[in-house]
Amino acid sequence: QLVESGGGSVQAGGSLTLSCAFSGNSVGSYCMAWFRQATGNRREGVANFYTDYESLYYLDDSVRGRFTISQDNDKNTVYLQMNNLKPEDSGLYYCAAGRRGGYCGHRATTETAFDYWGRGTQVTVS
Repeated sequence: QLVESGGGSVQAGGSLTLSCAFSGNSVGSYCMAWFRQATGNRREGVANFYTDYESLYYLDDSVRGRFTISQDNDKNTVYLQMNNLKPEDSGLYYCAAGRRGGYCGHRATTETAFDYWGRGTQVTVS
């Protein structure tokens, strides 16, 4: 089970850190990802992260240089650090995990690559 937290409202230029706790599993050897869905839009990928290699791959170039993913293996948690937030970053942010950890990076760019999903946490940038 994946549980996201850390969403909220922030002014443009601000920062937020989202957390994704993976209960019952270790995040090791998984391809972890963050997706987001703006109101009225389809869910789209933000970035994925192969935990074994700490390898980050951006699925949305608009967040490159502003967002990053990190992990805490002891807490079975991955984080999405978001800096210099813009109003277009607003949306419901989902955490996802794929069992085939090596199937990450450019191989895991769509929702079908992921087996587990959280319920999302809302981010609003004004």
